[in-house]
Order: sequence, then C-alpha cells, then structure tokens
Amino acid sequence: MALAAVHFSLKIPSAVSLRAPLRRSLRLCSRCYTVHASLSYEAIQQQYRPEVPEYFNFARDVLDRWTEVEKEGKKPKNPALWWVDGAGEEVRWSFEELGVLSRKVANVLSDACGLQRRDRVILILPRVPEWWLVNVACMRTGTVLIPGTQQLTAKDILHRLQKSKAKCIITDDSVAPAVDSVGTECQSLKFKLLVSEGHREGWLSFKDLLKNASSDHHCVTTKCQDPMAIYFTSGTTGSPKMTEHSHSSYGIGLTASGRYWLDLTSSDIFWNTSDTGWAKSAWSSIFSSWIQGACVFVHKMPHFDPSIVFETLSRFPITVFCSPPTAYRMFVQHQLSSYTFRSLRHCVSAGEPINPEVMQEWKAQTGLDIHEGYGQTETVLICGNFKGMKIKPGSMGKPSPGYDVKIIDENGNILPPGKEGDIAIRVKPTRSLFLFTCYADDPEKTEATIRGDFYVTGDRGITDEEGYFWFVGRADDVINSAGYRIGPFEVESALVEHPAVVESAVVSSPDPIRGEVVKAFVVLTPDYASRDPDKVMKELQDHVKKVTAPYKYPRKMEFVQQLPKTISGKIRRNELRQKEWRKD
Repeated sequence: MALAAVHFSLKIPSAVSLRAPLRRSLRLCSRCYTVHASLSYEAIQQQYRPEVPEYFNFARDVLDRWTEVEKEGKKPKNPALWWVDGAGEEVRWSFEELGVLSRKVANVLSDACGLQRRDRVILILPRVPEWWLVNVACMRTGTVLIPGTQQLTAKDILHRLQKSKAKCIITDDSVAPAVDSVGTECQSLKFKLLVSEGHREGWLSFKDLLKNASSDHHCVTTKCQDPMAIYFTSGTTGSPKMTEHSHSSYGIGLTASGRYWLDLTSSDIFWNTSDTGWAKSAWSSIFSSWIQGACVFVHKMPHFDPSIVFETLSRFPITVFCSPPTAYRMFVQHQLSSYTFRSLRHCVSAGEPINPEVMQEWKAQTGLDIHEGYGQTETVLICGNFKGMKIKPGSMGKPSPGYDVKIIDENGNILPPGKEGDIAIRVKPTRSLFLFTCYADDPEKTEATIRGDFYVTGDRGITDEEGYFWFVGRADDVINSAGYRIGPFEVESALVEHPAVVESAVVSSPDPIRGEVVKAFVVLTPDYASRDPDKVMKELQDHVKKVTAPYKYPRKMEFVQQLPKTISGKIRRNELRQKEWRKD
C-alpha cells in the first residue's frame, strides 16, 4: 500500500509547514511485522522487571532514543505518527521529525510564553497533530500538562482553570470563545495560544510562533517523581479530581501495557480512538505505543461514526485497534461481512466493562478476540487479558505486572476467591511508582484512598479460583436488595443480550419492603420502541431471570431515549440513582 507522505524541512526551520505534502511514499507489508511470541501469564510476571532510574524524561530517554535507532536503520520504516483527516489530507512524522517539531514548540512555551518548570498548561484540542507536539513539548520543558476534551462547557473550563491555577491554555477556534467568556475570572491565566489558520484578539498565534521558533532546545532534567501531567477524573461519582502523574508513572509504568496487553512492536500501526481529553489517550496514543517504537495512527474523526471506523480499518494497514465498549456495542449492530480488515490482528477495549455477548459477536464477525483491560485515571493498567492468556468473557483478566492487586474487605483484609470486596493495589511497605502521585492540592482526598496496606480503587469485584478478576461495579453503584448484593454490570449485560435493548443502566430504587430494588433505565431499538411498554418490560424481566439469578431481575424499568453520560462517555449511574431516591 502506498500513500502520500508529509515532509518537514529540517534544515530550514522557517519553512516548516504542519501539512506540507511531499511526493514520496511509505510502503508497508505484512512481512515487516514482528509479533511477540505468546507468553504465559507466569512468564510475563517473571520477565517484567522495570528499572526506575532517579532521573527520567520520556521525550529525552525514549523518543530521542528511537530517533537514534531510526537513524541507524535498525527500525522498520513506520512513521512515529500517522494522521489522516478522512478527506485525503495526511501527516506522517518520523521520530526525528517529531523531535524537531516538539523542540520548536518547547521553545514557544519557554520563550514566547515564559513558562517555567512545574507551570501548568491546559490543552484542549481535537485529534490534530499539534496535540501530540504540545504533549511532548511539555515533557521537554518540565511544564505540567492538563488535557481537556472539546466537549467541556465554559463552566467546566472555568472550574479547571481556577482549580489548577494554569498559566497557559492552548486550544482552537471552537473553544476560544468559551475561554474568553470566563478568562477574566482566572487570575493565574497569563497566556492563551490559538491553534488556527487565523488570528484572534488577545491570543498568541501558535502557527506563527512555531514557524519562527528555533529547533534547538535542551530538554530539562526531570526526576522520576517530578510532576508530568494532571488528568481530571471523569466525574462518574462526584466533581472531577486533579490526578497528578509523574514522569515515571506513565513513561515507564505503561511499558507492560504496550508490550503485553497491546502486544506492540516497532513494526505495528496502532489506532486508539480515545478522545484527546482523557488519560486513555495518553496511555495508548503516546506512552504505550512509543515505548515500543510503534506507529500511532490517528483519524481526525470529529464525530464518532462506525462506518468511518470500518472503512479506515479496511483501507489502512492498522494492526492493533483499541476502542471503548460503547463503540464495540455499536460495531456489532452492523453487518461487517462487507469489510475486510486485512492487517488487523489484535483488538483491545477499556474504559468500562465490555459485555460478553458483544465480545462473542465481534469474534463471530471478525475472527478476533477483544482483550479487555481495566485501569483508572489514577493508575496504569491494573488488570488485563494479555496476549497468550485464556480469555474468559466478562472478566477483566489478571493483575498487570508491577501491581499487587487484591480483593479486600472494609478493614483491609484480603478476601478469598468468590468473595466480593473492594479492588485494591498494595502500596505498603512499598508504593508502586506507577500509581498517581496525589490528587493535586488535595491531601485529604489523597489520604482517603488508602486503607491499611492498600490503595482502594473505589470499584467492587471478585476473583475466581484461577486468579481472574471480575468487575461488579463502582462501590456506590452496588445494590443491596433484601440482603442480596447485586452488581449493575451483570444485569446490564443480561439486558443487552435481548434484541430489544441498545443499552441500559441499572441503579437502586427505594422500596418499602426490600429497602431497595433493581431499576433499569433502558434505551430500546426502533423495532421495540413502538410496542406496548408493559409487554416489553415483562419480556425483558423474564429474559433477565433466565440469563442470571432470578433475584437480580429489574423490578422497576423505565424506557428512555438516552442515558446520562460523562463527557468521556461513561454512564452517570449516580445521577440516575439520585433521581430515584429524590422521588421519596
């Protein structure tokens, strides 16, 4: 396959154009791919022995090293970044080009904006190449990056600016008006950079500054535990918290993810569809991929469209693919037989539990398993179905190497297989360097995550006799009905197996006899939306009784057009639960 590439003039910095075409091609073929031999889980645990030096900077110690390997001709000729907009425009950067351009952006931050180490920078951009440049530039300058999604409202932006005390914000034309509407209330904000072909009053032009910036920049020296980035949590159970990560937590901690879960090598082309505002985008579209020297593939895709995903997987030599469960649920509702994913060999999913029936249908249509992974904004990969492991549909796999994961009770005691408890990571006597450092500027909330010798995730789960972990729900989401504890995910999985259900959310609802009962909010397919709702409810209740334990069936049900979700796409069950309990 040959496609037009993009070239950057490395000798004449003023000639740099972010999307200047070059008439040459990059040819990829399946013979170039070197796939990891499948390892047993035990072998992975034994093999993984990460070294954590005192000083570490991902841009200098990983990206610049790949540039050297690239120059020595010891790396497959994949680009480091391959961006497409779906309309014929493409960007391909080698690691060398990525290095040159990110140094120029580093000089923009240090010189034009006068930012110092540890100054905070909010970045709100869609899937455009500049997003990657700013990420790397912040590492080079020691400034602390705070990504945000473009779906943030002016109120959200105000909250983030005020809470973070960010000195700089970088965004585009679509978000700039919202920033201007709240900017006067943010005393710490000193610099506003606009990524645009045009100009805006009160904003610095990223394009102009980049064009004139020097490509000579000396990467700052950072210690492993120096702050690198802050990610606001998705806010499924309350106000978003500022989760601070160090240079080592992601930069070294995601090695296991890239090597064993994503199964990446330097020959792979990896597409992760995550929104740039969330930690999962950093996980997969920066650290896990580039640790392995893999090519990060990006489709601009302003709005998620399954047909665009299918066409892209068919047209481009993408070998590894990651998308959230919500997307896979949409994918399997389409007939995939008209598409051929010739290069695709490995699929993963994370963000929330994926229903077993969705996994089965995807495999039936593509021949590929979905390797589920589990983690949080505060962590790297906690559990995963690693390449070579037996997959148990519905399980989030086994603990990631580097973490000692247990199910514990309310007193911090380890529970045996089959007993439900809190999913926790051991932090005493030694805390893993691959955990978040703290909730920035909030020591009380940071301390509240510790119970005995463990960091408590806030999620409930169980293990089986083979050491596989099974997700039950957020601790606040578990339903206690007449003494029976019921996890929402199992009921939701049962419901989505029925052809009437597009998706559902299960929460507790007050009941005078049982204390609380299961209530399901259900989005119906068009075929069922016009039918008698009482008959549909009875049909769904009977279905759940057959699929899972009868006591778990939803005694209450409400049909809705859509479910409330966070801007990262996670269902806000707490909002539905509060709605139910306010009725009394």
